Amino acid sequence: MDPLQVLILAAIQGAAELLPVSSSAHVIVAEKLMGLDPTAPAMTLLLVMLHTGTMFAVIVYFWRSWRRSFFSSMQAFREQALQIVLATAVTGVVGLLLMEAIRTVVAGSHPGFEIEHLFGNSRLIAVALAAAGVVIVVSSRLGAGEREISLPSALWIGAVQGLCLPFRGFSRSGATISTGLALKVQRRRAEEFSFALAVVLTPAVIAREGWRLYKAEVAAAGTDPIGFVHLLGPSLLGMVLSFLAGLLALRWLSRWLEQGRWYLFGIYCLFAALAVLWVG
Repeated sequence: MDPLQVLILAAIQGAAELLPVSSSAHVIVAEKLMGLDPTAPAMTLLLVMLHTGTMFAVIVYFWRSWRRSFFSSMQAFREQALQIVLATAVTGVVGLLLMEAIRTVVAGSHPGFEIEHLFGNSRLIAVALAAAGVVIVVSSRLGAGEREISLPSALWIGAVQGLCLPFRGFSRSGATISTGLALKVQRRRAEEFSFALAVVLTPAVIAREGWRLYKAEVAAAGTDPIGFVHLLGPSLLGMVLSFLAGLLALRWLSRWLEQGRWYLFGIYCLFAALAVLWVG
């Protein structure tokens, strides 16, 4: 990858990751248009590092509101920390079971199969984008809610997040915020909780993909990990750029969510699904 390719991918990731339009789908399509392999370990690492940049953007953007809601008292901290931990646990269980089911159906439990092998499948990306679009449009038509996040609603949101893990195109933020809206949770609280879950989940994903890349590079170069270290440079540049783009995207998302324009993201996802099929 040259710096221009990293710049393009970082701008797309930073703008789309924190909007409910599936950054992964957009990045994968962009990689294909630039002649890059979305399933390659190096591309997977870059995608994860771009996610890292947007994760830091989330922390910076929401820190004040999280401090007021999560750290207002010890009781509030315990209650909301429990909700996040249990929701993340449900995400892990649902996600792992779903990935194992996909592995069994698609590859017959072949030991060499990895879920990343499906990342370049345009039809799957298009279907996931369309599904996310429908969920967003439907949730936006259910009316505003006034509830706080409860333990049952947190578990439902965590379960829906788990359904998003294997599919590039099924927007995590779109699905989890929409689930909160469907459960009549306040718009701002649904947004805050969705991105709090993302911050908890992202480090585990980074560690997994980093280890996957390290093994691939060492296997290709014998015992010399220099190639692995060399790939970190472009990924770190992309992380910084996606952080900056992510801050701008969060302002956009919050404004449209509060103004009742959430459904527009869903309409975009439906058109994006058609575009992915056309690009192929």
